Amino acid sequence: MQQALTLLQETFGYESFRAPQAEVIDTVVRGGDALLLMSTGGGKSLCYQIPAMIRPGCGIVVSPLIALMQDQVAALKQLGIKASFLNSTLTPNEIYDIEASLRRGELDLLYVAPERLTQPRTLALLKSCAISLFAIDEAHCVSQWGHDFRVDYLALNLLHEEFPSVPRIALTATADARTREEIVKNLALNTAKEFVVGFDRPNIQYRITEKHNPRQQLLNFIRQHHADDAGIVYCLSRKKVEATADWLCQQGFNALPYHAGLSASVRQHNQRRFLRDEQIIIVATIAFGMGIDRSDIRFVCHYEMPGSVEAYYQETGRAGRDGQAANAWMVYGFQDVTKLRQMLDSAQGDEQHKRVEQIKLNAMLGFCELTTCRRHALLAYFDEASPEHCSNCDTCLNPVETWDGTEAAQKALSVIYRTDQRFGVSHLVDVLLGKASDKIKQFNHDQLPLYGIGQELSAQAWQSVFRQLVAAGHAVADPERFGGLALTEKCRPLLKGEDVIQFRKDPVQKTGKKLSKAPLPEDIDVVVWEALRAHRRELAEEQGVPPYVIFHDSTLQAMAEQMPTSLDEFGDLPGVGERKLEKYGDGFLRVLRQV
Repeated sequence: MQQALTLLQETFGYESFRAPQAEVIDTVVRGGDALLLMSTGGGKSLCYQIPAMIRPGCGIVVSPLIALMQDQVAALKQLGIKASFLNSTLTPNEIYDIEASLRRGELDLLYVAPERLTQPRTLALLKSCAISLFAIDEAHCVSQWGHDFRVDYLALNLLHEEFPSVPRIALTATADARTREEIVKNLALNTAKEFVVGFDRPNIQYRITEKHNPRQQLLNFIRQHHADDAGIVYCLSRKKVEATADWLCQQGFNALPYHAGLSASVRQHNQRRFLRDEQIIIVATIAFGMGIDRSDIRFVCHYEMPGSVEAYYQETGRAGRDGQAANAWMVYGFQDVTKLRQMLDSAQGDEQHKRVEQIKLNAMLGFCELTTCRRHALLAYFDEASPEHCSNCDTCLNPVETWDGTEAAQKALSVIYRTDQRFGVSHLVDVLLGKASDKIKQFNHDQLPLYGIGQELSAQAWQSVFRQLVAAGHAVADPERFGGLALTEKCRPLLKGEDVIQFRKDPVQKTGKKLSKAPLPEDIDVVVWEALRAHRRELAEEQGVPPYVIFHDSTLQAMAEQMPTSLDEFGDLPGVGERKLEKYGDGFLRVLRQV
């Protein structure tokens, strides 16, 4: 460890290790495996870079992004460290030279993508060389439940099989308990020593608000708080990235887009500008930011809601890596939920993976609707205890309007229990509202004492109650049971009347009044309504016609109220003739099944 400390001080320029860097480094130097969870900017890279320089041979670093590995190698070379990378930006001659250097033992670190590492040619190359360690960076990608699901990461268990004597270290800034289990399982790290550093970033102020006029809200935030700072604005789609970047430029800001659809040269140019210029804003999809070394990013804005709490935590963690005050700001709306559900439906992964991601999306929406301290809930999501008030988030600084939800919570928790803790929110809401669905009759839930006792609230309001109960930790969604809700130990005092709970006044009700010229009926689920409208809009754009030519609002309203499950039921809706049934029925039914 004296050699490690010397490298830290003389090569990297730091006087002492942060906890638990020294213990992690010692574990890997001695040939042991490790799993390290440490917040962004905490110094994860040193935990494999220093062991790779101490142990004989070259350290192989699995990195998910070309731009990330190029930046890290450039930074290491600035320190005089012998590092390189193998990726698609290199010419055949450059690849040959790097491989020759590896064989001659001239490299301390070599960065590769998982797709290249698992190729037979690369494996043969590595077997012909001395390898000091394998580092799997951004290890949440190894997990099917990680928010950046990458199929090629799932093949990395071959490292254990092909190189059993080479130590491995997996590193990430974000992973809940389930994701950690999957990392261990998929990398065969059963004997690895786990290091989990606190997730709290007290210098970051969290602010989340509903969308009203998102462009103006974003503009007001940047002008009032960060007119001269560097920051990141995250959007869900490439189209939104480019439109937002252009618009910010029109408002006088230095803004650049970044997404996978841009050419490699444009992405590299824009990333270099971001790393170099002081007053610059990158508007990006989640592809931007992993491993970015810039420490003075003063704000991270989410123009649209991310798909999970893990994604939110990781992306906001790119702000304030220098420990100085920074802002994490977000606007959200139910149109974001609709878009994310559509993206999830078309994503890679099996149905189990998609169910888990749907549960994570619901948890993210619940997090947005919190009335309690956001930091406390965020840390609790990662199983970390914290004070109930942080005094540095919007709900602590400006308490939201709430209502006494104790009785509603008791009803909701009771119906979870009385239905054997294995049904999803939609069914539980139907029981509370006294709906006569086939499923309720099948399980005799119309015979329960709780059947129909929740008619004082709308279906939309009950869904918000369940989301907030999950967000507060009183219930959990079990993907093994298709998202069925189960109770946690935390709910006992609430069920027994020994505790009370306040719920945020449901923001959806406000949004619902703006969805059409006439207010929506109270029992219509706004998420369903938005999903139907989005699908209708997509069809209209494809055909170059107004949306009402596809279906009038009254027909969509009937869909949302009656929730047809077959073409026969769909054909009975007002405004649906045979031609429209044939042309649009399957598509709208698919939307209804997904929400």
